[in-house]
Amino acid sequence: MNVLEDRRYLQSHEWHYLDGDMVTIGITQYAADELTDITYVELPEVGATVEAGSPFGEIESVKATAELSSGVTGQVAEVNDRLADEPELVNNDPFGDGWMLRVKVKNSADFDKLLSPAAYAKQIGG
Repeated sequence: MNVLEDRRYLQSHEWHYLDGDMVTIGITQYAADELTDITYVELPEVGATVEAGSPFGEIESVKATAELSSGVTGQVAEVNDRLADEPELVNNDPFGDGWMLRVKVKNSADFDKLLSPAAYAKQIGG
C-alpha cells in the first residue's frame, strides 16, 4: 500500500503535506481505492476557515459518499478547481494532481499531532 513518508495522516484517510505555513490536503490511495470511481468532490471556498478534526467537504463515488476532514486549523488559500470537472484525478493520482486544498495553518503544531506514516500504514494493514 502506498503511504508517502513526507506526509502525515488522519484515521479517516486524509493526507497532509506541510510546506512552510501551508498544508496541502488530499485523500490517500487506500481511500481512493476503497471508494472506487469518484464522481464528485465538494470543497470549501478560498478564504473559508477549516478546523482541525472537522469536516471541510464531501467526496462521492459510485459506491459511497464520505466527509472530508482537516487535521489542521487555518484559512483555505487554494482549492483544486480541476476536481469540479475531473474528479477522477483523485482516483488516478491522489498524492499528486488529485490534491484537494491548501490551507494557511494557524498553528503548525497541529501537523505534528497527525498520524505518522508508520502509524497510518499500520492502521491500513501495511
